[in-house]
Amino acid sequence: MLALNRLVSFIKQHALFHPEDRVLLAVSGGRDSVLMAHLFKAGGFNFGIAHCNFNLRKEESLADEQFSSDLAAELDVPFFATSFDTTAYAANHHISIQMAARDLRYQWLEEIRKDFDYQYIAVAHHQNDGIETMLLNLTRGTGISGLHGILPKKNKLIRPLLFLTRDEIDDIFDKTGLSYRDDSSNRSVKYARNKIRLEVIPVLKTLNPNLEQTFEANRRRFADLEILLENHIRELKERLFKKISENEYEIPLPELQKLSPLATLLFGLFQPFGFSEAVLHDLSSSWKGPAGKTFHSSSHQIILDRNRLILNPVKKMPPAEISIEANDSRIRWNEKEFGLSSRDAAEYEISRDSRLAQLDMDLLSFPLTLRTWQNGDQFQPLGMKGTKKVSDLFIEHKIPLNRKKETGILVNSNGDILWIAGLRIDERYKITGNTKKVFIFEQFL
Repeated sequence: MLALNRLVSFIKQHALFHPEDRVLLAVSGGRDSVLMAHLFKAGGFNFGIAHCNFNLRKEESLADEQFSSDLAAELDVPFFATSFDTTAYAANHHISIQMAARDLRYQWLEEIRKDFDYQYIAVAHHQNDGIETMLLNLTRGTGISGLHGILPKKNKLIRPLLFLTRDEIDDIFDKTGLSYRDDSSNRSVKYARNKIRLEVIPVLKTLNPNLEQTFEANRRRFADLEILLENHIRELKERLFKKISENEYEIPLPELQKLSPLATLLFGLFQPFGFSEAVLHDLSSSWKGPAGKTFHSSSHQIILDRNRLILNPVKKMPPAEISIEANDSRIRWNEKEFGLSSRDAAEYEISRDSRLAQLDMDLLSFPLTLRTWQNGDQFQPLGMKGTKKVSDLFIEHKIPLNRKKETGILVNSNGDILWIAGLRIDERYKITGNTKKVFIFEQFL
């Protein structure tokens, strides 16, 4: 069979799987997936058949399942089947029936693949499916990945029939007389994909009778362009993203501003962190504005900090404040731990460790409070006569906005700030020659 030779060649060309691999075929009972099963059998490949009953066409759905089961028995391969309440799933998740069926199908197929030690899942998309996907993506709006449509291989999912057109598949069935199930829903134009297949593509084929070959050539070009873009973005990321700490980066703003085309490259750099085009447009429009503005995705934030951007995961907001009693020995605040102790001044040697607040115990009034920084906070830094805004101290130490929100402010019960954690204590509460007992407040790493 000519189709088998082309299948083997296509598998080798795209390295879809190795001859010894076990492949799970998604079979609906329709002609495309049935042909795939027969070709795999003729090729001597190791495979099983998996069928999803979405319960959308009552008796037809049951007949499809039975046909798929009989096909597996005929080909003497393992058979797996499941049944879904697709309508209820779509309603519960507020998505379309087609999207619900797709989600349920792929979730279940992956479970079967893992549980029964199959290396790949094969679905029977052909070239016309690729055309429909590309046109749908263009209609809804897309990037380069949407322009190349469906790929022969993506992770554990393979599409071994992409070398065939729908007309070629029909011709094979006409010549071989293979049995298959006809899905009546494929004739309904209420689904967007069917509307494109039944009404749009026939018109396009009057303009270009070789539409499938043209779109396949376009698909390859767009796929190559995507690889070029991904390589360029990877190089940019390696050059521009400087790691500050675990999962936190700084990016030089002047270098970003030079990028061209700006919108495309910004999206490529920050889309993996969940940022939308709209948010990134707001970001680039705010570059000349004041520092401190923050832009959010569902998982990350970008902070505009003078001549750089800071990218880090979104953290849970710390508690507004916690109360500290004199007999506390250890507390936790904003994912940080602090130790509390006291020593006789005569036996204590003052440390220069910035993680320690060493204060005159007799000047403290409990309960103390540990809280986040607030606008207008002022204190008298150690060694100074006058007061200073805490925000000015942050600027002097080049503390970015996200770090400001994570820095603990230790406050006496009279409202005086005692310590800016990790930076400076207040002059009025330092240890002197008159100090009898030292209060030590330590921030652990």
